[in-house]
Amino acid sequence: MTTRQSSAEWNGSLKAGAGRMRVGSGAYDGPFTFASRFESGKGTNPEELIGAAHAGCYSMFLSALLDKAGTPPKSIKTTATVHLGEGPTIHLIELDTVGEVPGITAAQFQEHAEAAKKGCPVSKALAGPEIRLQARLAEG
Repeated sequence: MTTRQSSAEWNGSLKAGAGRMRVGSGAYDGPFTFASRFESGKGTNPEELIGAAHAGCYSMFLSALLDKAGTPPKSIKTTATVHLGEGPTIHLIELDTVGEVPGITAAQFQEHAEAAKKGCPVSKALAGPEIRLQARLAEG
């Protein structure tokens, strides 16, 4: 069993306060504020970190599925767009992935991409909001 830990600290009121988020490995340690979350201020926010985690997990999981099928990818590039709406509530996550995969058809790629959307651990953890997927092979 593997465990991972991250932390955050918030000081002050919602709008005037500020905080820091840190991933356990120390690879990221940075500020977040009301403005960085709900406006366009400097710093990151929880939704960006969720998006990064989802894009990373999804790309690795899709790579594993393709490898297991005998068509290892040259690259999988995924962007996760996390939509934060009223409430506030995450109501939608859009995954946009492009794979460079020799020897596979677009239909086969789409099938593996859908399986990865359902199977990646972060997708499973975030199964509450709708997760949409756009998947295509790289042109080349």
